[in-house]
Amino acid sequence: MPTTTLSTATFAGGCFWCMVKPFVEWDGIHSVISGYMGGHLENPSYEDVKKGNSGHLEVVQIVFDENIFPYEKLLEIFWQQIDPTDDGGQFHDRGSNYCTAIFYHTEQQKIEAEKSKQDLANSGRFKKPIVTQIRAAETFYPAEDYHQDFYKKKPEHYKKDRAASGRDEFLQKNW
Repeated sequence: MPTTTLSTATFAGGCFWCMVKPFVEWDGIHSVISGYMGGHLENPSYEDVKKGNSGHLEVVQIVFDENIFPYEKLLEIFWQQIDPTDDGGQFHDRGSNYCTAIFYHTEQQKIEAEKSKQDLANSGRFKKPIVTQIRAAETFYPAEDYHQDFYKKKPEHYKKDRAASGRDEFLQKNW
């Protein structure tokens, strides 16, 4: 019987509300937690991050069984949720806290992330350069409870916010 090999992946794709659902319902995904990473303030709150004072990005941290769902597949899903050419945020969410990044937890993840970024750049899909950063993972701070699984807790608010953001139109056009 195969053993479970749990690993962690962390992605910043703009508003974390929109980054949970694309990952959560796949076999081999154990959890998707909204949170913050990459800043200088210990234990930041949503307000700290939203104001842009903490240096953190909104992220999702995914615990997955790499024997069932490989990291490479997570990368494919990640790229298809974002505008990798926007260095000022994502869609209607503007500011450094909404920029995109792949936070790698191992050297192998770094290699795979860099390769996937280069492959995307070489694909010609986007005319502008790919600006998504690839950074070493840092301390992860889970977001407040009301942010977790927001698409389930507040489905109407989630749908309205997502529709107003322009994310879906961009994804439809480009992917």
